[in-house]
Amino acid sequence: MLRRLHLRDVVIVDELEVELGAGFTVLTGETGAGKSILVDALQLALGQRADAALVREGASRAEVSAEFDTPSSLLPWLEAAGFACADTLLLRRAVDAQGKSRAWINGSPATVGQLREAADSLVDIHGQHAWQSLTRPAAVRAVLDEQAGLDTQPLRAAWQAWRDALARLESARAQRESGERERDRLAWQIAELDKLAPADQEWETLNAEQQRLAHAQALLDGSRAALAALSDDDINADLLTTRAVDALQDVSRFDPELQAVAEVLRSAQAQIEDAAHTLNAYLGRREPSPERLAQIDERLGAWITLARRYRRGPRELPALLEGWRTELRSLVAAADLDTLAQQAALAQTAWARAAQAASRARQKAAAPLASAVTQAMQQLGMTGGRFEVALLPNDEPQAWGTESVEFRVAGHAGSTPRALGKVASGGELSRLALAIAVTAAQGRGGAGAGAVPTLIFDEIDAGVGGTVADSVGRLMKQLGGSAQVLAVTHLAQVAACADGHFVVSKALRGTQTVSAVQAVGGEARVAEIARMLGGERLSSTSRAHAQALLDVAAEKQPGKSADSSGAVWPSAGPLPSRPDVSQGNRPNYPTAEGLQ
Repeated sequence: MLRRLHLRDVVIVDELEVELGAGFTVLTGETGAGKSILVDALQLALGQRADAALVREGASRAEVSAEFDTPSSLLPWLEAAGFACADTLLLRRAVDAQGKSRAWINGSPATVGQLREAADSLVDIHGQHAWQSLTRPAAVRAVLDEQAGLDTQPLRAAWQAWRDALARLESARAQRESGERERDRLAWQIAELDKLAPADQEWETLNAEQQRLAHAQALLDGSRAALAALSDDDINADLLTTRAVDALQDVSRFDPELQAVAEVLRSAQAQIEDAAHTLNAYLGRREPSPERLAQIDERLGAWITLARRYRRGPRELPALLEGWRTELRSLVAAADLDTLAQQAALAQTAWARAAQAASRARQKAAAPLASAVTQAMQQLGMTGGRFEVALLPNDEPQAWGTESVEFRVAGHAGSTPRALGKVASGGELSRLALAIAVTAAQGRGGAGAGAVPTLIFDEIDAGVGGTVADSVGRLMKQLGGSAQVLAVTHLAQVAACADGHFVVSKALRGTQTVSAVQAVGGEARVAEIARMLGGERLSSTSRAHAQALLDVAAEKQPGKSADSSGAVWPSAGPLPSRPDVSQGNRPNYPTAEGLQ
């Protein structure tokens, strides 16, 4: 759950820190005091889009830190992403006056996408305009799919695979005639190059051999002259070297230094003999071959002719031939209508199988969702009303499956349920949105695997009041038994049901307006609920009414104890101790140095 939220230089907040507990907590205060700023700041820490407008006027950057208990389900993801794993999870975001932002997870740099991935396991936020989504088919379908625990990504992937297969088939049919012409052209060009059969590196090899054959006589003459100088002439290098060695051999016994020179000459004599042997062998193998030279010239001419025809360099011909072969194979495969049709049919079958599985999951979840929302409606001033989830067959297959989802409602007993957007008023839509949100949150906020531990309602109860407001408070209180619930509200009846109560206020400090948050209990809480009931001028009547609301809320919450004001707090004991920020013992949050 969310343990602590810390803000610095966010809109009209210079710096504040809120420590939250389990159960149901409310944020109240005058309009414009900054209640929704806290929710916006939390969303920033959870990876929502950064906006320079969040930076307080005169500040260089805004910073938000949110500390959570680490869900066990998130530990493998943290380890795989290279973040430190601990009992607490610290998400931090900073945005500068130019709108550039940086993010951290447990003190290590992170991407905004990673913040959003972590947020999916931490918080679920319902905004005050949640009812608007009830008029959008995609959002309605998403509610049911979420209740069904349905991952629609494989279904959409199967749909896309089917669409792609159909596109390939239709393209092949449309291009059959032009494709045949292109295949004929490629086949003719390949046949022409196949006659030459150019091999890799052959062009270089032919050129080297052509150079040798064209200068064969010069090579022979040079080799013979070298051989004569080395060994065949009357006075040759071998003979002269032998004489030099013999001359030194006679006198080297008198001076060892000359022995070293003699050794060098013996080595040179050995090399001269090797060179002469090699030249003899070369001359034995090399004879001018006009016939072979003519063959080489003819083949080089063929290379050059084809290279000019296809406007390529001669060295490119082997790669050109292989590319044409690959292209022809692709065209042949694309023209195989039977195979393409078979692939499209298989893709359709795979999609249909996934769509049937999605339909079964939706059908299984529809009735329980309808029943739970109908039950919630009875507590929200719609006694006798009924909620239905209708699955309507699509006229044609869609990416999401074979059916659409429609929410229907009967506002009172005896009436026939009709499409929600056609029969519900604005106030009813708000209450239905709240009923659906609470029901959906209960489905996700239980103790099971994958549960989201923190649920936030941002003025979702706007537009309701009276006894309905009492029911809203009880519903949120009930939900707080299995998840941490935080609500921004203007309803005194809702605030009275809370386990924890924070008041958001604003005041003029010098020339700037700043916002502050204060936990209230006792008489302070009575005063705040009285203000919510009757405005700033508190009377003994409004105080008595506020106290009565708190007393009633306490009576309806077994297992809880009320303070002197009637405020209700968890009886399971306080949260683990935290540093006293009022004495300057602030947690050591990572700095945002080097903001980019």
